[in-house]
Amino acid sequence: MAFVGSEKDVILPASIAEKGSEHPLAEAIIKKANMMALTIPDAEAFEAMPGHGVRVNFNGEEILIGNRRLMKDRGISIEDRETELSDLEEKGNTVMIVAVDNKLKGLIAVADTLKGYAEDVVKGLKAEGIQVVLLTGDNERTARSIGARAGIERIIANVVPGDKAKVIKDLQAEGKVVAMVGDGINDSPVLAQADIGIAIGSGSDVAKETGGIILVSEDLRNVIKGIKLSRATMRKIKQNLFWAFFYNTAAIPIAAFGLLNPIIAALAMSISSLSVVSNSAFLRRVKI
Repeated sequence: MAFVGSEKDVILPASIAEKGSEHPLAEAIIKKANMMALTIPDAEAFEAMPGHGVRVNFNGEEILIGNRRLMKDRGISIEDRETELSDLEEKGNTVMIVAVDNKLKGLIAVADTLKGYAEDVVKGLKAEGIQVVLLTGDNERTARSIGARAGIERIIANVVPGDKAKVIKDLQAEGKVVAMVGDGINDSPVLAQADIGIAIGSGSDVAKETGGIILVSEDLRNVIKGIKLSRATMRKIKQNLFWAFFYNTAAIPIAAFGLLNPIIAALAMSISSLSVVSNSAFLRRVKI
């Protein structure tokens, strides 16, 4: 975490504003405030503005913490800090702007770290013929920096939470089957809209309730394992259907002409069921 401005003067109002938030960035700020042994008082009139930031009142002052959009909406100029802000974003940081009573206090830059094995997961998904898209509310610079480190070429940035589901609809309109991996509260509508919603087990309860698949651990390699297992399962289902239809198609005409002994028919039915069960059991040998 990096700062532009007096560390305490920036962190204290930011922690007061973020005390009531469940956002991961808020957790980072609160953690830093605790490390600095700061006492974080309760604020009033907490208001979360999805895709923009947070606003609270404290001791008759209005505290704002958020992005460029929030500052622009409030008429707060950040031109003096634009160079610093852009430099931090170019390095892959998520930058939060802190203002008190419409006066800029400083910037807080939180380094976005890739989840474990993210690069391997992206490579693995591409090897499976799957296009990987980074969908984020972060600005273009930060998103492209993170995407480059992970090996993701298609970046959709600056998307407010309420518009993420629309992005998924647009991708589906292109004829794509969309799987979404998410863990936050804001990801819930997107997980619901996607053809396959994959929630991370350590994420929010709402995301896990919405996701069709829940990863027990944070290991994103399980996404690839799940896809491989699903494809192997579909292959077995098609194979089983083929053999079931084969047995019945071959035996029904013979039975219709009275040429099939009931004992042989029963044996054929048993063999059919046995072949389906045995073929399905081979899923245990699938390497994922």
